[in-house]
Amino acid sequence: MTTDSLARRTRSFEDNRLVPVLFGPHNSHLARIEAQLGVRLAAVGNEVTATGSDVATDQAITALDRLWAHVRTVGDVGPADVDAEIRFAQHPAAPAGSVDDLQEPALPGFAPPGWRDRSIPTPKRAIRPRTPNQGRYIDALARTDMVFGLGPAGTGKTYLAVAQAVAMFTAGRVDRIILSRPAVEAGERLGFLPGDMKEKVDPYLRPLYDALYDMMPGERVAKLIETGVIEIAPLAFMRGRTLAHAYAILDEAQNTTEMQMKMFLTRMGEGSRMAITGDPSQVDLPRGTRSGLVQAIGLLEGVDGVTMTRFAEIDVVRHPLVARIVRAYEGT
Repeated sequence: MTTDSLARRTRSFEDNRLVPVLFGPHNSHLARIEAQLGVRLAAVGNEVTATGSDVATDQAITALDRLWAHVRTVGDVGPADVDAEIRFAQHPAAPAGSVDDLQEPALPGFAPPGWRDRSIPTPKRAIRPRTPNQGRYIDALARTDMVFGLGPAGTGKTYLAVAQAVAMFTAGRVDRIILSRPAVEAGERLGFLPGDMKEKVDPYLRPLYDALYDMMPGERVAKLIETGVIEIAPLAFMRGRTLAHAYAILDEAQNTTEMQMKMFLTRMGEGSRMAITGDPSQVDLPRGTRSGLVQAIGLLEGVDGVTMTRFAEIDVVRHPLVARIVRAYEGT
């Protein structure tokens, strides 16, 4: 590419107090955009000039504009936020998710208006969406009795559901939090693992513990688990129960059988909410066993009181390599 063929675009940001937040420590956020989009960003005062190909400069300016909106709304921005906005600049036509997830329409090529304003208050901090689909999901969790979060790893499906459970418990809207997932990986080998039943299944439930400790003080979490107010248990422990006035989350739901899924969904009692999360493309059940999540999607899509939010590779908010790995596997 010759110098003459380079495109240049300049953007000014009017609030000098927030410009350092946008640029990052030692302009680290600008460097991150440069590295991922292959552009040159020159910052002078409150102006940034992007130099590169037409496509790359457009994407860089779009990412900066999105980040600026984030900074003005939230007051902060981190590397994961930068990565998320870069992905949306590269893939502007994000999947719309459920048609009922937001009352505001998602315009082609744009994030739905107002998605950044969604948040979930927890004792440690407010959990805010990093992508439009996360905004849709947060809205669905707040409004709907039963929510399915569907999509690849790293999109925040379980983390946001746990945040909503914590928020509703803290506000006194539910009395208990029930977190469950199938211990498919253990199978019949579970009995041969050392320790009591809790020690056997805890490794499969660790992601749920991690999310709780990220949102509530550790001593508070430990006390609530000790008293049974927060219950973290394998799916088999749900049989025969009615979960009243509880927020119940079923994680890794793609690894439930059809009977297990029906069993869990019908545990719902008075004053309860449910969130079911999983990736239908990552089923670990024995060959020939149909996923209960796949069946539930087909049966419950469009049922009143049930919302399904679908995530995609561009919603991955972990290390950017995770998004590339997901994309590579989707192409196989």
